[in-house]
Amino acid sequence: QVRLVESGGGLAQAGGSLRLSCAVSGSRFSISAASWYRQAPGKPREVVASITSGSYTNYTDSVKGRFTISRDNAKNTLYLQMNSLKPEDTAVYYCNGVVLSYYGTRYNVWGQGTQVTVSS
Repeated sequence: QVRLVESGGGLAQAGGSLRLSCAVSGSRFSISAASWYRQAPGKPREVVASITSGSYTNYTDSVKGRFTISRDNAKNTLYLQMNSLKPEDTAVYYCNGVVLSYYGTRYNVWGQGTQVTVSS
């Protein structure tokens, strides 16, 4: 079963930084297009940043200039570098990606989520 495994969440102070990682489990899979989402308590899940298979990126307005989405194809890993964090960035962050198997099968996979808490 293909999985996306997230890491890197935690507690940060306002103005600080965190880097989230999202890795594909298994050696016969690779990430194509992918996104980071977040969900704060009582709010709907929202897309934060996206990256295409060609590494074109897009960001929601509230994180532009502060967050950077990137990928390491050799490691089959997606990243979200979060700088200048604000208390309103507090949420559970999820990665979501189209994962390709060695045989060409496509899967839409969600990570398990990682908590990011920013204190003021």
